[in-house]
Order: sequence, then C-alpha cells, then structure tokens
Amino acid sequence: MTFLLTYQRRVLSNTSAMLLLNYLEFIVTSIMEEQHLESSDFLKDIVIGMSDGLTVPFALAAGLSGAVTQTSIITTAGIAEIVAGSIAMGLGGYLAGQTEVEHYESELKREFEEVERVPEREKEEVREVFADYGLDLATQNIIVEALAKDKKKWVDFMMKFELGLEKPDINRARNSALTIGVSYIVGGCIPLLPYFFVENSLDGLKLSAMITLLALFIFGYFKSKVTGQNPVGGALKVMTIGTAAAAAAFFVAKLF
Repeated sequence: MTFLLTYQRRVLSNTSAMLLLNYLEFIVTSIMEEQHLESSDFLKDIVIGMSDGLTVPFALAAGLSGAVTQTSIITTAGIAEIVAGSIAMGLGGYLAGQTEVEHYESELKREFEEVERVPEREKEEVREVFADYGLDLATQNIIVEALAKDKKKWVDFMMKFELGLEKPDINRARNSALTIGVSYIVGGCIPLLPYFFVENSLDGLKLSAMITLLALFIFGYFKSKVTGQNPVGGALKVMTIGTAAAAAAFFVAKLF
C-alpha cells in the first residue's frame, strides 16, 4: 500500500512538473513572439517609409531634370511631394494600424461569446492545440479544465494559439503613422539635397543619382540582413528598382 501511495505521488508530481513545463513554454514563447512582433512592426514601418521616400522623390527629381533646367523648380516640387507623400503614407499606416486593432477587438468579442455559448466546442479546440504539441488526452483534459476556470485567460489563449492573433499595441496606429511619415521624409530628402547646391538640373541629377544609389544600396543591404536574406543581393535589388524608376521618369520627360 505504501509503495502504491508513493508511486501515485510520483506520478502526480511528474504530471504537475510536465504541466508546469508546458505552461512555462507557452509563456516564454508568447513573450518572445510579442517582442518579435513589436520589433518587426517597427522595422516594417521604417522599410515602407524609407523605400518609398528614397524612390519616389528620386524618380520625380529625375523626371523634372529631363524637362527643366532650373533646380529651383525641382526643389519646390520635391519639397511639395515629400510633404504630401509623408502625410499620405503616414495616413495609410495609421489606417492599417487602426484596422488591426479593430479586427482584434472584433475577434476578441466573438471568442468571449463562443466560450459562453459553446464552451465544449471551445474546449475541444484547446485540446487540439495541445495535441499538436504531443500531449496525451489525460494531460490535455487537465489543462483544459484548469484553463476554462478563468475565461479571460481562456479567451486570450484562443486568440493567440487558435487564431494566431497577438494583442496589438493601443498606440500602434499612431506609432506606425509617425514612423512611416518620418522615414519617408528622411528618405525623400536624400535625392533632393544636391539640387540645393547646383544651378543646372542635370548636374543636380548626377549628384543625386550617386548619393541616392549609394543610400539605396546601404538601405537594401541592412534591410536584407535584418530579414535574413542575402545582403548584397537584396541591396542590388533595391538599387535596381530605384534606378529603373528614375530612368523611366527621366526618359519619359525627355520624350514629351
């Protein structure tokens, strides 16, 4: 009898340990995913703003260089484009961030309704998640029943592991708008800067092309390195796109 009691305690202890380890795994995974998502959102916004900021004003300046000789016209048009472009891009980032928040809130409300209306079906979905992690049915049931006692944590679990949705930062829309807008301005100033120091537009274009292509190469290099792609290949790809856009604008302006 004593042996059986000791054995049962060990089994229960092992089960508790396993449950604790699995809970810790989920918690650590969740924290790492949240940090990764916040970081990748910020980097994504910088990439969106900088890539358009470097390319669009560069193409505009190149096109105008093929049509006019006065750099004052190019700088005026370039500044106007940077202002309008940064506002438009920032607004786009704001709306995208706001939509993400609204979508999360909508799905959160639906999950709360489902755990009230069809709890057994929701429990089965939780079991399926843990089954994918290799847990046996008995362990699944223990975790499910424990999780179901706290509806908020239950719903949070379903949002994260069933729907794959992380709770967005409440300031996501504002931060995205600011990051994209500022990145666009920074990127847009680079191709426009040489035109302030020369009088002839073609001279400005030559300097702008050298500076901007270098900036595009550096930007593409670090962007590719961060995203795990080939840095040199990514840099050349970004530089080629910028060159193609500027060349197309220049030759179209020359034709007409």
